[in-house]
Amino acid sequence: MMQISLRHSTASIARQPRAQPITRGLCSALLGLALCACSSTSFVATWKAPGVAPIDPKGSRVAAVVMIKNETARRAAEDRLASEISSRGAQGIAMYRMMPEAQTAGEAAVRGVLEREQVRGVVVLRPISIEKEWVVTPSTYGDPYYSGYWGGYYGYGWDHPWGSEGANVRVDQVVSVETLVYSLPDNKLIWGGQSKTTNPANVDDLVVEVATAAAKELAYDGVIAKQ
Repeated sequence: MMQISLRHSTASIARQPRAQPITRGLCSALLGLALCACSSTSFVATWKAPGVAPIDPKGSRVAAVVMIKNETARRAAEDRLASEISSRGAQGIAMYRMMPEAQTAGEAAVRGVLEREQVRGVVVLRPISIEKEWVVTPSTYGDPYYSGYWGGYYGYGWDHPWGSEGANVRVDQVVSVETLVYSLPDNKLIWGGQSKTTNPANVDDLVVEVATAAAKELAYDGVIAKQ
């Protein structure tokens, strides 16, 4: 039985402030998006199935599924996810390579293909929101322009008002992704989690970061057997 898990078992997922739903246009934009800040990924909530014993995924056939509408983005992301799965010992296979029309095919047809291909598990990535976060650079109140209002902060403050270019504010783009790991022989969810990635450069970077962070969580939870 294939099993995988992540940190903070049985954790609830906090409500996100005014999250922007993923749309076809936004998914397409991720293909070529280059953002100014470095990206980073962390899991904000995870869940592990009770009683899951450490497993060795070596050699297991695992399907990589990325649930986004844009076909070009989906195929690129599934290839990258499959590569990340294979790099960790299993045999990762992009879902579209087994069934190109998986997005529109019925559940029974997809299940039949995976059973014929002897796929033991599925790793699913599904972006769930894109948010914008305003980040203000912390002030250093010992600086000279803070020491007095006249001849100091008055001029500095009006030279850098809110909304002006050059003010100590930046806008980060935060992508929330749901990651799920299923054992197909048992038709059972083994692990689930929600991550946030800040300023991903493109789809490849997003998938790599989420997969890397997930692997660390799975090891932390003792779902993947130590090598």
